[in-house]
Amino acid sequence: MDTTRRFPALTVAATSLGFAVVQLDVTIVNVALPQIARDLGASVASLQWIVDAYTLTFAVLLLGAGALSDRLGARAAYVVGFALFALASSMCGLAPDARSLIAARALQGVGAALLVPSSLALLNAACDRNPAWRARAVGLWTAAGGASIAAGPLIGALLLDALGWRSIFLVNVPFCALAAFAALRWLREERPGNAARGFDLRGQILAVVTLTALVATIISASRGPIGSAGIVAGFVVAVLGAILFCAVEARAPAPMLPLAFFRRPGFGCAMVFGVIVNLTYYGIVFVLSLYLQQARRYAALDAALAYLPLTATFIVSNVASGTLITRLGARLPMIAGALIGATGFALLARLDALSPFTAMLAPFVLIPFGMGLAVPAMTTLTLSSVERRSSGTATGALNAARQVGGALGVAVFGGLVANDRIVAGLREAACIAAALMIAAALIAASRRSVARSAGIARDSAASSRSLQQQCPRIR
Repeated sequence: MDTTRRFPALTVAATSLGFAVVQLDVTIVNVALPQIARDLGASVASLQWIVDAYTLTFAVLLLGAGALSDRLGARAAYVVGFALFALASSMCGLAPDARSLIAARALQGVGAALLVPSSLALLNAACDRNPAWRARAVGLWTAAGGASIAAGPLIGALLLDALGWRSIFLVNVPFCALAAFAALRWLREERPGNAARGFDLRGQILAVVTLTALVATIISASRGPIGSAGIVAGFVVAVLGAILFCAVEARAPAPMLPLAFFRRPGFGCAMVFGVIVNLTYYGIVFVLSLYLQQARRYAALDAALAYLPLTATFIVSNVASGTLITRLGARLPMIAGALIGATGFALLARLDALSPFTAMLAPFVLIPFGMGLAVPAMTTLTLSSVERRSSGTATGALNAARQVGGALGVAVFGGLVANDRIVAGLREAACIAAALMIAAALIAASRRSVARSAGIARDSAASSRSLQQQCPRIR
């Protein structure tokens, strides 16, 4: 390994733009939901789909997008992702009704699915499997997403006040153009690692059917009796689809999700951990958007300012996580982050319609701080579990699991606040989230995650010492 090369700062910057634009469209939309509801006459269920059409499409296509990135070349997939995202954002901004907006949001999810695994594959290749560089780069990449999450509500509120909700989508177009230019200018294309392998079309179709059925059924269950024929049928389709998906992937010559990954220390742990993190965070953010603007009657800008601690703290903890990973491995930051997040959710459960903002401040800081510690560690654990040529597939799988968690969180927690049960639903959602984060800490502490995490710490520490001796500029 050539340790005399400089840390690939331009590659980190260019790939971080992709993650930033993907994350921006999560929180920037949440602050606009009440205005969209008034303008388009959208129900709570429609608002759930406006959020979930993006996250669900993103989730179900991430596995296939990761595989395509490995087969066709990461930079090509990355640039195409920006083009699709810009087109879809234009369609969102021009949508005449809720159904058109939902469809355009789904197309945004297609672009996002191409951006995330290809950006991580490019990042991993640039770090040349150097553990210290990779931990630092993933921390910065994740911090860019955290900054985007933090900026989203504030940018959205300013655009809402000045130009209306359509502008929150149209602003993506010049941003995508700038990011695509940076990618073509600064990123070098890697030779595709799996170009000769086929594409797992059956697996992709089954993933789409299974996850769409699951999320649609959960959203429907929030509006009707849980034992109705349609809801039962939806759950049956989801379960059968999952069984068939596993059967197909076990026999496919070029599986979209190689089941052998789950036999490697750390991979399965990171997947389950990722589901829980996104389920709790994005589910709570959806509920809080209604709590602040409907139960508390905050204006859009006031709600965005209230969100700042909930989002901005990600930046600090994301950067700190990279340093902790190199010294301690991935496992301990994941455990600590999950427990800190659980504490924040538990404090959130005490809120009511008259709680002062000071009562919100502690949970709004603890939740993102804990998750910001855990997410880079979880991503690093995933990258270290597979060969470099499969990094796009592995990170596609991880981010698919995370986005499925986010879609489920909006569906489940959104159901708790249906029928104007906003305050009671917030409390219930916060209690569920706290319990799930404690479970995530126990999963990270399990023996299944120990071996690889310890290896990361040893390799990272040794590599870091070598780099500091030979290349002091990257300290």
